[in-house]
Amino acid sequence: MSNNVYSHEVESMCKVAKGPHHGPAPIPEEGRWVKVYEIKDVSGLSHGVGWCAPQQGMCKLTLNVKKGIIEEALIETCGCSGMTHSAAMAGEILQGKTLLEALNTDLVCDAINVAMREIFKQLVYGRSQTAFSEDGLPIGASLEDLGKGLRSQVGTIFATNKKGVRYLEMAEGYILSLGLDKNDEVIGYKFVHLGKMMDAIRAGVDPAKAYTSNISQYGRYDDAVKYIDPRAE
Repeated sequence: MSNNVYSHEVESMCKVAKGPHHGPAPIPEEGRWVKVYEIKDVSGLSHGVGWCAPQQGMCKLTLNVKKGIIEEALIETCGCSGMTHSAAMAGEILQGKTLLEALNTDLVCDAINVAMREIFKQLVYGRSQTAFSEDGLPIGASLEDLGKGLRSQVGTIFATNKKGVRYLEMAEGYILSLGLDKNDEVIGYKFVHLGKMMDAIRAGVDPAKAYTSNISQYGRYDDAVKYIDPRAE
């Protein structure tokens, strides 16, 4: 029996029957159309991006949810040193919780909380990466976003109106030097792939050899008329 308290105006109204009883509209989940009544009805892999209150740092959160339970979490942060420690905390906390529990977990960092909110909205509205993938993706699929060496794809570029651009890190790796043409425009760069380098060192390769063997270049680097160290020049 309902314990709701009704106003006098509502109590004096006559009852009008409700017609439709068709429940929620179905959403696409891992190759199926699902009507979500409870949190256990939600499955999917998706990403959410969040930012902290002063917008100093950001978080990219990837969750693989099966029947409402977070089975896999990838937390990538940028721009705030303290945020990395909050990410470590999130990695301890999130897995094994329901999607709803995770919304109300004290993750400390605003950016991670916002990312959790954004990914929740995607999953419960059926906007996941695996919406039309039969049975979704296996646990561990988020690691594919990291590539070789299991390092986040990072781009770090600095520029001033007076001195121009400096590429510091690209998806390929840590930038060692920029190649400039006769107009002082960037036409290529040399980089070291840190993920591959560290894999080699861990496998027992001499660090100096691991470093030199993982240096490569991009663009028309060989055609440059001038080379600069973007961190020192």
